[in-house]
Amino acid sequence: MIVRHLGLAPYEPTWRAMQEFTTHRDAATPDELWLVQHPPVYTLGQAGKPEHLIRPTEIPLVKIDRGGQITYHGPGQVVAYLLLDLHRRRLKVREMVQLLEQALIDCIADYGLDARRKDGAPGVYIDGDKIAALGLRVKNGCSYHGLSLNVDMDLTPFTWINPCGYSGLKTIQLKDFGVTEAPDEVAERLLGHLRRHFPDVPPTA
Repeated sequence: MIVRHLGLAPYEPTWRAMQEFTTHRDAATPDELWLVQHPPVYTLGQAGKPEHLIRPTEIPLVKIDRGGQITYHGPGQVVAYLLLDLHRRRLKVREMVQLLEQALIDCIADYGLDARRKDGAPGVYIDGDKIAALGLRVKNGCSYHGLSLNVDMDLTPFTWINPCGYSGLKTIQLKDFGVTEAPDEVAERLLGHLRRHFPDVPPTA
């Protein structure tokens, strides 16, 4: 798997690059994993309802092609995009979601924290509060989009939406629990867990 560290990159060009990569890949294309942070942006999934943005804001809203409702990305949040050939890996979407959640749970456990899944609500939670979000798109058996983990960021913009469509859902971050590692350090730790759950599978030439 090719890992790309994109730094702080604007959302929309990154999304378009994922689409372009997925459209033009073939059986010989290696999978890729992109690690990135984004400037402030709201993203609204395919079935997303604009009314989940509950107050006016200058933060841009981008309507995109993943599943799920509205979420927020901003500096201090680790975002990982997984561009995988699910057929080659013999993975179904539900299995991929479970592996992504487990990688997040394992990463957060490294800090002595008990993160868990929640039935019917993709993502990862601590005591019912959301610390990580998931959203995927699969096209021709290949995935893009991925996950976000809140590390050390301004959480205020989450209070201006119904996160992932849930009114009153509290959003939290690792910093709230005394974690002092920088987002780039957390990203490297998360990368190790993602590599373990999604081991390299050679492309078929």
